[in-house]
Amino acid sequence: MSTDTAMVENKKASMPAMGMGEVVTGSEMLLRCLLLEGVEHVFGYPGGAVLPIYDSLYSSQLKHVLTRHEQGAIHAADGYARATGKPGVVIATSGPGATNLVTGIATAQMDSVPLVCITGNVAQSLIGTDAFQEANITGITLPITKHNYFVRNIEDLPRIIKEAFHIATTGRPGPVLIDIPKDVNTAKAPFYYPESVKLRTYNPTVKPNYMQVDKMLKAIAKAKKPVIVTGGGTVTAGAEQELIEFAEKTNIPVITTLMGLAGFPGTHELCIGMPGMHGCYAANQALLNTDLLINIGARFDDRITMGRTKEFAQNAKIVHIDIDPAEIGKNINPYIPIVGDAKTVLATAIPKVQRADSDEWVAQVKAWNQEQPYRYSKSPEGRLKPQRVVEMIYETTAGNAIVTTDVGQHQMWVAQYYKFSAVRSFLSSGGLGTMGFGFPAAIGAQFAYPDRLVISVSGDGGFQMNLQELAIAAAHNLPVKIVILNNNCLGMVRQWQELFYDNRYSHIDLTESVDFVKLAEAYGIKGLRASTEEQAENVWREALNTNGPVLVEFKVEPGENVFPMVAAGNTLDQMVLGDEE
Repeated sequence: MSTDTAMVENKKASMPAMGMGEVVTGSEMLLRCLLLEGVEHVFGYPGGAVLPIYDSLYSSQLKHVLTRHEQGAIHAADGYARATGKPGVVIATSGPGATNLVTGIATAQMDSVPLVCITGNVAQSLIGTDAFQEANITGITLPITKHNYFVRNIEDLPRIIKEAFHIATTGRPGPVLIDIPKDVNTAKAPFYYPESVKLRTYNPTVKPNYMQVDKMLKAIAKAKKPVIVTGGGTVTAGAEQELIEFAEKTNIPVITTLMGLAGFPGTHELCIGMPGMHGCYAANQALLNTDLLINIGARFDDRITMGRTKEFAQNAKIVHIDIDPAEIGKNINPYIPIVGDAKTVLATAIPKVQRADSDEWVAQVKAWNQEQPYRYSKSPEGRLKPQRVVEMIYETTAGNAIVTTDVGQHQMWVAQYYKFSAVRSFLSSGGLGTMGFGFPAAIGAQFAYPDRLVISVSGDGGFQMNLQELAIAAAHNLPVKIVILNNNCLGMVRQWQELFYDNRYSHIDLTESVDFVKLAEAYGIKGLRASTEEQAENVWREALNTNGPVLVEFKVEPGENVFPMVAAGNTLDQMVLGDEE
């Protein structure tokens, strides 16, 4: 599904016709616009500057989810958006309410997630006076939003909301913020909602240059060692089926970045795996030896190039396909740049493209994967290994659950040991690397899909950054399964201190935290704990068989490291495979 299509389908779910020309308040106007945009769920937290909006919400058809922190609200809206492809909507009050959204906005901006963020502000007569809970949120968020608005007149409100949804969901998606002063929310005016958007300076390029596509097809015909690198842009564009068809028709192996993991089946015979710092041996070897790299919707992130762009895939001609022209040439200068929507570009190429002369190359890549798969050793003390927990979750869900993560070691183990089968089923903060993202994102995904299995995987550090949202899971009896891989420390920081700071473990000990099982029970949620493989299998089975939310704490080997690893500043051929090397 392209982003444009997603928007249209969202509107199909829209609500009853609104009375055009009726005189209403700004807050009533706002909620009518959201309904006309097909919004069903709104995540938020009330406060003084948005009291008119919340008063209107009292009798609205919109389903408002009261989180326990504004950061939880925006991550939940983000999870809803990533899982569905529809824009997530969040409401916060002025001042600290608005600034508490900042991390979530930056998270969405880095990962191209469509959000519409509505903040209240003090009345315009008080703007610039350092009034109580006043903050220049449009100025603060200018660098981290796709666009933002400060609404000065109630008559502009419907047009701005229409534009905000259009901008957030088209082209390269992203967050749009609308800051509404209190006097605009309480003012009255006739309500008219525009049918279309007119933005002269905003016209995303969806269709590719056909000559550039033909140039790519000729390069494929000549290549002996071609490889596809696919990222979040493939997922955003809804190009999963086109990617499978393109890869199978050309017989080109596929490397999936962290953001592209659920964009190509992890069990497909052409799937190599994840590249980069903690990627697999075969993917990195493929990047070192390829003669044609076709990048579809990935950013050439420094976790893949290691910042050594001159040495990266230096034997390859590079094709870069991206809907954002600013990404083309930003990190790597491509041999063939193609600006366009990934789904449209692939659909254009598929009828003409020929099978590459790549049988020997595909066999080599598979051999690399067989020689050096992801692996870990059993703990001599019998401790539970975190990799085994992720393997177990995969085995019991067959790769069909929606899995969210925070950032750190657990995120990499999920990426390595869980093979995603369903699209939009891996929700993680890839670009900004936001701890505390995973659990509220799982809540948003569960609201979007109440009948699907949603699993939140966190470390003990990240989970404590937004654990207050346990209240939401309990209040709505959400069936989300909350997994904590507890190693009593900040694991990825500990790993770096071990490897690069001579075992000087500075301020990473989280031993004196909280009893997670008792914490869950305090919120009225079942809590389970395991520290051996046998216990782990039993409690996980119990969790899956329990209706409603369950928190499962797996006490895992605290000294376990994530391998393979390419140290920062090294090149991909300097990969450390781990203890078994």
